[in-house]
Amino acid sequence: MAAISVPVHQEPNILSRLLGRPTSAIGLAILVLIALAAILAPVIAPYAPAKLSIASRLDPPSMAHLFGTDDLGRDVFTRMLYAARTSLAVGLAVVVFASIIGIVLGLMAGFFRKLDAPVSRLIDAMMAFPDILLAIALVAALGATAVNVIIALGIVYAPRLARVVRASTLVIRELPYVEAARALGIPTPIILVRHVLRNVTSPILVQGTFIFANAILAEAGLSFLGVGISPSIPTWGTMIAVGRQYMDQAGWMMMFPGAAIVITVLALQLVGDGLRDLLDPRLAKDI
Repeated sequence: MAAISVPVHQEPNILSRLLGRPTSAIGLAILVLIALAAILAPVIAPYAPAKLSIASRLDPPSMAHLFGTDDLGRDVFTRMLYAARTSLAVGLAVVVFASIIGIVLGLMAGFFRKLDAPVSRLIDAMMAFPDILLAIALVAALGATAVNVIIALGIVYAPRLARVVRASTLVIRELPYVEAARALGIPTPIILVRHVLRNVTSPILVQGTFIFANAILAEAGLSFLGVGISPSIPTWGTMIAVGRQYMDQAGWMMMFPGAAIVITVLALQLVGDGLRDLLDPRLAKDI
């Protein structure tokens, strides 16, 4: 008798499910386009980012300068492309740095009962300060460099991730397979990595997208206030800060960098909302 083959239903991966949601697909497509534009800036940009042309100072958008020129005659479109590299790199670095701190603190507070109270109080104390004020204080203490901005923003946003990891760890540590791993004498670091951390990846990914968006906004805010990255390095925030002085006669100097920030943050929020809806079991049932 011939064997009957039964087709096996394969669950689509996260990327396929994310692309199946129109809003998330749009957000992801925008992020890919912005990232490609930033990576290919030396190829796409028609001018050098620091090229001065006093004769072309404050020229409006035209075929020669798509987004106009700034107060020193530099091409705004070119500088926006290079600024995207800085802003995206800072945002990604903040996510990585904040994730390292947040995951360590969250696992310690959630898995070790004796450390829960002191670590939780530390997290609460850090979150008691407004984000931008704490970032300004840290940058002022460390110095206004790109690395120090990343460190400051990473410290600011780490408590948010730590609370999420702690809450998930408190539930996972009581599950039977963790109890069985303890009974078998498996070392605690292996249990934390193999059994706990792997199961809190979903909320970390979701929170990471929101931290990415907030980090871009915060970096722009710090640069706008003059306490962020050096003005010699093009960022969207520094471009807006310079354009504020010429708002009446050259509004494009602020409009285009501001639009870039809004579009990038909106795209990250769309992707983050899509990930949250897909990875949260309570919300996934309603999709």
